[in-house]
Amino acid sequence: MATDNLSAVLYGKNDLRLEQTPIPEIGPDEVLLRMAQVGICGSDVSYLVRGSIGDFIVKAPMILGHESAGVVAKCGKNVKHLKPGDRVAIEPGVPCRMCDYCKGGTYNLCPDVVFCATPPYHGNLCRYYKHAADFCFKLPDHVTLEEGAILEPLSVGVHACRRAGVTLGSTVLVCGAGPIGLVNLLTAKAMGATKVCITDIAENRLKVAKDMGADHTILVSSGDAEAIAKEVEKVMGGMPDITIECSGAESSIRLGIFATKSGGMMVLVGLGPSEVKIPIVNAAVREVDIRGIFRYANCYPLALDMIASGKVNVKPLITHRFKLEETLKAFETARTGAGGAVKVMISCE
Repeated sequence: MATDNLSAVLYGKNDLRLEQTPIPEIGPDEVLLRMAQVGICGSDVSYLVRGSIGDFIVKAPMILGHESAGVVAKCGKNVKHLKPGDRVAIEPGVPCRMCDYCKGGTYNLCPDVVFCATPPYHGNLCRYYKHAADFCFKLPDHVTLEEGAILEPLSVGVHACRRAGVTLGSTVLVCGAGPIGLVNLLTAKAMGATKVCITDIAENRLKVAKDMGADHTILVSSGDAEAIAKEVEKVMGGMPDITIECSGAESSIRLGIFATKSGGMMVLVGLGPSEVKIPIVNAAVREVDIRGIFRYANCYPLALDMIASGKVNVKPLITHRFKLEETLKAFETARTGAGGAVKVMISCE
């Protein structure tokens, strides 16, 4: 029986430690997973740097990590669709399955969801982790475990593009070329968008976006949202039908409103300050709809199909790779963006 369960445990602000934790015992509907790949998300970095995200505050030691894939080591007695040795992607949020939100299909809004690495629940940046079997998705042989881990952010893109109504012929502005902006770029193109423009304050990220299929890129060098909106209209040959805002910055949200065509849609994906000042009257009188998203629901199957079919290629997102023993170095790379870091991946094997 394995005894090594090296885990990345966050004790508080800037206090991340590698230490042994107990290997969990599984229930009848759960699987024990030998963790393989875990990506570092911006939320992981926020917990490390700030000790909190909004109302979610780290009050007790918490294992980080939720963008993940692993190999089934053991199955609970009720688990029929998986067996030891299966490689799986892990959808990190397990809802109650009983409330009106769950029964209505919007289980991401379940008030009792247990989400990896969201206080007070542990994540899976460790050797062994248990999870609800029905939220584990078996990977085809040709899909790598790294790609399985990327299913998590890709599902955010799927949910955002669904909420935005992206379809064949859509023109789309994506604000922010970080990992979430890039998966929205990939998803929008896969769903039929004919023109996608992406903005960012970093030239190196715009180059990655261009390499991944962006039709236009705009380097944002000022906070003049209206002027940048005019530039978007010029390079796209018209105002975009849809804006997907992935930075959370106030100036970028303002840009989204000014840039979106009348009667269009803006979806807010990025999480920034709890309150921002935006030109809401401009949106109202031009009938620009504004929607939010929270994580995703029923998106993993489509995200997996998109990768398995070759419709999207997420491999270029991964710029840096580390071993579990190098977790502190990996987080420093993700935090600083050193070496043009986009997605930092940690191998737990």
